[in-house]
Amino acid sequence: MGKIKVTENCGGISGLHVIEPAVFGDARGYFMETYNYNEFAEAGIDCRFVQDNQSSSVKGVLRGLHFQIQYPQDKLVRVIKGEVFDVAVDLREGSDTFGKWFGIVLSAENKKQLFVPKNFAHGFIVLSEEAEFCYKVTDFYHPNDEGGIFWRDAEIGVSWPMPEGMTEEDLVLSDKDKALKSFAEYKAERGLGCPGENE
Repeated sequence: MGKIKVTENCGGISGLHVIEPAVFGDARGYFMETYNYNEFAEAGIDCRFVQDNQSSSVKGVLRGLHFQIQYPQDKLVRVIKGEVFDVAVDLREGSDTFGKWFGIVLSAENKKQLFVPKNFAHGFIVLSEEAEFCYKVTDFYHPNDEGGIFWRDAEIGVSWPMPEGMTEEDLVLSDKDKALKSFAEYKAERGLGCPGENE
């Protein structure tokens, strides 16, 4: 019997999958496998992960939308404390869903994971008082290889939920993220056409 449930092609975007592990609990607590190569490969996620990353952020922090330029990574992301709204944007040239986004709540409670293929932009906003975010990647970190698109780009049109009691003006972004380019600028730099319809 499989230990994971995989919802494929989330938001109609090929390769973007939500994974729900089987959780075995009793009065003592619970146990679950967060990653098993054989289970994932059987579900079509056959990757060699080479690095695990973890970050901590407070309520209202927004990170993204980031991507790698020369060394793209597949990512398997999850939350081990708190709750975030996680977003992936398809930047694969020639994709039928180029420019389309998908968002999902990931939390320590729901234990869901999102598999984000190479050549997607990725970001998240923290909805809880604090969140710890973990992700596996298929390539090592390369300095100066990170690109990005402005989180509030109107053309992509992500519907970001606001943390309770906060407005957009209250959100916390790095100076680098505040200055990210628009989707139009990104496409112009690469000579790309129009995106697909967004959600």
